[in-house]
Amino acid sequence: MAAVVGFEVLRRPAGLVVATPAVALCYYAAGRLGLLRELVVEGAVFTPIWPPTGVAVACLLLFGLRCAPGIALGALLVIMSLTSLRPVVIGNLVGNTAAPVCAYLLLRRVGFRNDLARLRDGLALVFLGALTAMLVSATVGVGLLLLTDRLGAHSFWPVWLAWWVGDAMGVLLVTPVLLMLFAVRLPLDLSRWKEATGLALCACVLVPAATRSSVSLLFLVYPLLIWAALRFQLAGSMLCALFTSVLATVAATDAVGPFEGLTRIEVMIKLQAFNGTMALTALLLSAVIAEQRNTRRSVERACQELVEVLEHLTAGEAPPGRPPKDPED
Repeated sequence: MAAVVGFEVLRRPAGLVVATPAVALCYYAAGRLGLLRELVVEGAVFTPIWPPTGVAVACLLLFGLRCAPGIALGALLVIMSLTSLRPVVIGNLVGNTAAPVCAYLLLRRVGFRNDLARLRDGLALVFLGALTAMLVSATVGVGLLLLTDRLGAHSFWPVWLAWWVGDAMGVLLVTPVLLMLFAVRLPLDLSRWKEATGLALCACVLVPAATRSSVSLLFLVYPLLIWAALRFQLAGSMLCALFTSVLATVAATDAVGPFEGLTRIEVMIKLQAFNGTMALTALLLSAVIAEQRNTRRSVERACQELVEVLEHLTAGEAPPGRPPKDPED
């Protein structure tokens, strides 16, 4: 209850004073985590998963555009931790702030729901929130590198692709997890804690083995994702996908397991292809399952109401919610 009250405070106009530094701090912390693992493509350093984009999009979906100043401040803190204040920093700041805002506007335009309980919501997050909106930050960021002669023209597309996919992965992997955590209410349903524990133990054994083995065994994580989605929907599938993606990124940056002996471009392509397909599988499969379950509940509820109406009609009574008919009419 205290957490809910805290979130409601952030929704109020006066909460902007609290929301801005809070969002900035979360963005900065996510940025520092993302910078722990880096890859080099054509001389440019990038992160395979950029968590701040996921944090920014989630904050905007939860609290609205009032979070934009906090996102801009957080982006500035991350940039300033890497370089000195220069005119090009302003361009990067604009791009890193505009991309999540663009994602928010596109998602709200199509009626996106934060519970991701419909297939259309999963598709919207993938194609609008991640793949389309993150074109802004990638184009602005790499374009500035090109204009300031810090990047050759021949390296534009590989670096642009790495930047774009890294930002998109942040949205696909981090945003659903944060939206899910926001929706959690206490007390938790622990009726299937044994199965959840078994799933977690399997993930802790199977995922490190698949991402560190010299034999290409990455495909082994997909049955795990399907199990998590079928039994625990978004919570299970996205946590499993995030855990797997982090370990795969660690293996790729260490050049071990299935990424051993590959060139930097090949490592980037293999890692991002794996992370992308895994995130899509987890997100869309859980959305389909949730939608089907909601549809089944609606049908069952309608059938139950129909049975009640028929029982009342058979007994000569008025159906529930309707006044009895006047005999004189």
